[in-house]
Amino acid sequence: MSLLNNSQIQRSYSSFPGTGSHELAALIIFVRNPVLGKVKTRLAETLGAENAFKIYQKLLQYTHDITKDVAVDKYVFYADYINNDDLWENEIYYKEMQTGFDLGERMKNAFEFLFDKGYKEITIIGSDCYELTAGILEIAFDQLKDVDIVIGPSKDGGYYLLGMNIFIPQLFEKKYWSSRTVLSETINEINSHNYSLHQLQALNDVDEEKDVTFSY
Repeated sequence: MSLLNNSQIQRSYSSFPGTGSHELAALIIFVRNPVLGKVKTRLAETLGAENAFKIYQKLLQYTHDITKDVAVDKYVFYADYINNDDLWENEIYYKEMQTGFDLGERMKNAFEFLFDKGYKEITIIGSDCYELTAGILEIAFDQLKDVDIVIGPSKDGGYYLLGMNIFIPQLFEKKYWSSRTVLSETINEINSHNYSLHQLQALNDVDEEKDVTFSY
């Protein structure tokens, strides 16, 4: 099965910067379309909608900057509509739509979509973690050569990264998304099926005013 997305400009692995380190690997980046009043609503409660919007734009730019040179195929999955004229360059990032009723179903569908394309190592991140680095992403993909699942714990009880080299739909089912139990529930699920797991360092997501440690 072709690894090329026919709805976008067709590109080969050789067209990506540094390609070759992680053949048949893909990074999923979940984003919300940046619309004033529609993003970072918890931040907006204390900082106002305009500041929340600026913070989200900063997070999007940061996520772009740390992912653009990672030597894997990169897919931006949009929440509302695909924008072919934004900061995610069409020659670097494939672009798709999120599909599904809740966050778990949308993540599950994105993983299934790329596993069906033939990718062997797939990692997903959002655009909410200002502490994430390209080096951590590289570690995640390196670990997937040896273990089934890699997870990056968030200090709020969720996770900022999930990677796998085998499709495990159960990880996305029957979870209380955006709660403090998501990480523990996911790890319990992994352990109950005896999958091998590597945990990355714990990082902060930017969800509330106290999490904003950068200028915007």
